[in-house]
Amino acid sequence: MQDNKYSCGSSERRSEKRHPADLFHSVQMTVPGLPNLYMFKIWNISSKGMCILVKHDSAILKHLKVGDELEMTYFTEGPSATAESLKTRIEHITRNNSGRFEGHYLVGLSII
Repeated sequence: MQDNKYSCGSSERRSEKRHPADLFHSVQMTVPGLPNLYMFKIWNISSKGMCILVKHDSAILKHLKVGDELEMTYFTEGPSATAESLKTRIEHITRNNSGRFEGHYLVGLSII
């Protein structure tokens, strides 16, 4: 079994695991059938892992399905910010009906 470079490996010196939501600040994607390029902040607010927030009336929602695998570009934050293109699976699309993000969908992402 190979170590995924986005999970805690034997060379990791931190006491806690680093997750992609900790490593990356935002993600950019194109979706087949849509002419626009979409950029989202990455959130780690779900117990199900990293996600993006999508407004309930956004055109992109009609083009995303659980299980879709898309090439997405992930960005780190800060003065030495980098970008990395990674294959990503849509893990869940969950409507948030209350609280700070009411009226949005949490779209769970998993780097594969």
